[in-house]
Amino acid sequence: MLVPRKAKYRKQQRGVMKGIAHSGTNVSFGEFGLISEGQGWVTSRQIEAARRAITHYTKRGGRIWIRIFPDKPITKKPAEVRMGGGKGEVHEYVVPVKIGRMLFEIAGVPKVDAFAALRLASHKLPVKSRIVEK
Repeated sequence: MLVPRKAKYRKQQRGVMKGIAHSGTNVSFGEFGLISEGQGWVTSRQIEAARRAITHYTKRGGRIWIRIFPDKPITKKPAEVRMGGGKGEVHEYVVPVKIGRMLFEIAGVPKVDAFAALRLASHKLPVKSRIVEK
């Protein structure tokens, strides 16, 4: 799973996810890409599940680029703990995804296989997405 090696601060606030993505919106590395049409938090587990779906379908052929990295820590308090007592410990890492953000790219496989693999990956993610060509 993807986890940052080091962080300046251990815990972050939630923040606001308004608007559209300004960077990372084009197919830059591969031939086909998966672009988000919704917004939300994508966890490192979901990224790994999508990556495995692509790799499995393409039979480890071609090349995959993961264009997002989970660097936002999400905290959670243990079960059955009363209110107060400060912020909980870090539970997982997520990446806030805005509309128009490129999530995955793929190259070196036929168009039919690339579209099918990216479609499988989109089912693993919590944001609505579509497949684009270069």
